[in-house]
Amino acid sequence: MILHRPSAAGAALAIIALVLTATPATAAPVEVVQASAVEPPPEVIDAMRRDLGHTREQVITRLDNEERARRLQPKLRAELKDRYAGSWVNQEGRLVVATTDAASAAAVTAAGAQAKVVGRSLAALTSVKNALDTTAGKTAGREVPVWFVDEQANTVVVQALDAAAGAAFVVASGVDRAAVRIETIAERPVTFQNLRGGDAYYIAGGSRCSIGFPATLGSTQGFVTAGHCGTPGLTTTGPGGQSQGTFQGSSFPGNDYSWVAVNSQWVARPAVNAYGTEQVPVFGSVEAPAGSAVCRSGSTTHWHCGVIQQRNVSVTYSQGTVTEVVRTNVCAEPGDSGGPFISGYQAQGVTSGGSGNCSAGGTTYFQPVNEILNAYGLTLSIVNTQCAGHPNHHFNDLTAHQGNFGLLVPDPGIYPPAGFTSAGAGTHTACLDGPGTARMRLSLEKYSCCGPFGLPIWTEVATTATGTTVKTLSTGQTAGTYRWVVSVSDTIVGPTTPIGEYYFLGTTSPA
Repeated sequence: MILHRPSAAGAALAIIALVLTATPATAAPVEVVQASAVEPPPEVIDAMRRDLGHTREQVITRLDNEERARRLQPKLRAELKDRYAGSWVNQEGRLVVATTDAASAAAVTAAGAQAKVVGRSLAALTSVKNALDTTAGKTAGREVPVWFVDEQANTVVVQALDAAAGAAFVVASGVDRAAVRIETIAERPVTFQNLRGGDAYYIAGGSRCSIGFPATLGSTQGFVTAGHCGTPGLTTTGPGGQSQGTFQGSSFPGNDYSWVAVNSQWVARPAVNAYGTEQVPVFGSVEAPAGSAVCRSGSTTHWHCGVIQQRNVSVTYSQGTVTEVVRTNVCAEPGDSGGPFISGYQAQGVTSGGSGNCSAGGTTYFQPVNEILNAYGLTLSIVNTQCAGHPNHHFNDLTAHQGNFGLLVPDPGIYPPAGFTSAGAGTHTACLDGPGTARMRLSLEKYSCCGPFGLPIWTEVATTATGTTVKTLSTGQTAGTYRWVVSVSDTIVGPTTPIGEYYFLGTTSPA
């Protein structure tokens, strides 16, 4: 077992808050003029059609109206001064401006916005909210979680778990009760944390283990880990002491697996923490045979790699024997227990135990992940990308090439660097996915020999257009040597590309 039990001196955890400094109130907004004739990206159109129930034409009209509203709103606010009472856009994206002065309504309408005459200025409403903010620092608890200025209703809204708590909060602030509307809600807002393979978690406030792989049971999110880390009913916390989850099932010895269901503050992410490099995405859990390269992540020794030596191994610890684990020459130390083993981009298992350490080297065993998923009916969290379902590339040499090409950044954009050989005519297919703002292009090049100084010549034989949508390319070609070329922002992948994860999967099926 490689579970870490901290000393009393090391048990305290520091909570670190990241704060974004606000722009000074005197800073003027920067106006960026965008030509209304430019059509929105197709990803925006598709998402708004899906989430807002708009037609394509309604999306384009709304975004065009909202662009004009963004330019008009600061001008009208400056002209109305203390008569300004807020602004918003309606469902068509048209600007509505509220004012306390009926005589100003005509000027608002003439400027191209809809006017609404109200009783309280935005400055007056903001003053009420500021008073509530001050009171919150003295008296408010979790019974009154939210308050805000509702410009459309010309009031300040206080949302409380019960009306009495909301009313007491308002009275304590000393504000005009008529300017406040109290609403009751059932939700308690929380911050969100990511579940990621290899990150630390703590059991019942004491021992430390590592998250294996995030997984779900229906709508319940959680993660798999080692069975010796905890028993059903034990609670877990995150690295900063945040409440996290509860062990739902555990088996040890015999097996060495368990799963933890987490609360709504945590979100399962299909990734493994590679500590200091890019996080590794998880595409699935296809079992790797003995001899395969495998890497492990853990909260003590972080990221280490080796090979699978044997499968279906039985190992005896002081607590008893665990069967059907996998033996590797990857090192590990206390606290790494439960952490993920991954081969390429396929989940393999969770760290069980072993011998040695990461200074002198050692042997580590892992519990296969598919057995854990099956035991509890869990679904592994995998990358949600349009390329994820694309076939793994399988060139002529299955042993050397089986698996995914992988995460592009910071790799060069040529795959594979030496090219691959197609013995006969066939279809070559690939898929490229990346951040929504990245302009990407995917090409297939064919080798011919030779240019000046004996250098190889690579000629582009098929390509996609450059754009921000997922790129797929399927092209029939004759026998020969080929390579894929991935371009981002019209240049080969490099340090100036948009930040984010890029996924490239390719296959070839020669006749």
